[in-house]
Amino acid sequence: MIDWCIVREYRPPGTNPARWKGHLDQVLPPPRQLAPIVHHKAMHYRDVPAFMVALRAHDTVAARALELLVLCAVRSAEVLGAQWSEIDFTDKVWTVPASRMKGKREFRVPLSPACIELLRKLPRQGAEGLVFVARQSRRALNKMELPRVMDRLGQKGVTTVHGFRSSFRDWAGETTAFAHDICEAALAHSRGDATVKAYARGDLFNKRRKLMEAWSAYCASPPTKISSDVVALRGGR
Repeated sequence: MIDWCIVREYRPPGTNPARWKGHLDQVLPPPRQLAPIVHHKAMHYRDVPAFMVALRAHDTVAARALELLVLCAVRSAEVLGAQWSEIDFTDKVWTVPASRMKGKREFRVPLSPACIELLRKLPRQGAEGLVFVARQSRRALNKMELPRVMDRLGQKGVTTVHGFRSSFRDWAGETTAFAHDICEAALAHSRGDATVKAYARGDLFNKRRKLMEAWSAYCASPPTKISSDVVALRGGR
């Protein structure tokens, strides 16, 4: 605001006393040291298969929305606003418009066979309208419905809905050989600095499809068994 006033000659030229770079950063500690970033609590990927068994036992629209969110490693807003017109059953792809993406860029989500099966079982009328609609009100699901499902499954205060993106990323990085760029692209994360972005314009879709199919298969795998002399750890990290 002060810079704006200087440019328009509402105040005399000079250093903006509130400027950070090259000014206040020389005498004050970095903001992150004063207010460290707190990450969303995430479920360990070892616990995801068991969680999915419990989740699939719940016959609610919100449970199906959460299931798709986990399988696609997307954000809540992207799932809750999903339209049938965005789903291509032939090519098995879900195209999320830029308006609903955090990065404001259209994003193509490869749909695994499990995702296709889930979507085909949902009630629908025509090719338009929301994919996930509350059964009684026939309106869009409230954004708190997914956390409520988590609460009913014993995750209140332990893990979060958004944390499943971290569960997926840890699984991909620690247990698979998929390249870093593919794993990051699956989360719709930017790859590299401005120069890299200028040249890396593809979305690695075909490679991402293989990754998401592997994740879907892992989510449907038998839950990890813990031996009697090992204590199972639960909760966020």
